[in-house]
Amino acid sequence: MKLRDLTGQLSLNILQAQGDLDVSVSGGYTSDLLSDVMAYGKEKNVWITCQTHENIVAIAKLKNLAGIILVNSRKPDQATMQKAREENVVILGTSEPAFAVTGALYNLLKK
Repeated sequence: MKLRDLTGQLSLNILQAQGDLDVSVSGGYTSDLLSDVMAYGKEKNVWITCQTHENIVAIAKLKNLAGIILVNSRKPDQATMQKAREENVVILGTSEPAFAVTGALYNLLKK
């Protein structure tokens, strides 16, 4: 499934779209620990987290993630948004908790 389609299916808000919304999502990874995502996140995964600081962009770029989904109505600060634009990392948002987003993503991708 393309990131663009996933955005619609999960009713996600596009917070920063300078990047590839047409990338195929290979799966997802849910964690708020950067070191955990560095160790276990896979290329083209979408990362579900409540973290909003600019280091999330560095991890997404390092792991070649499809994008980041911020949960619980979290919003990135201007430095994070600027870094995401510079690095072409898509950031999406939702008011839903990580558990709900993870379950919905799993159900969409297992089809």
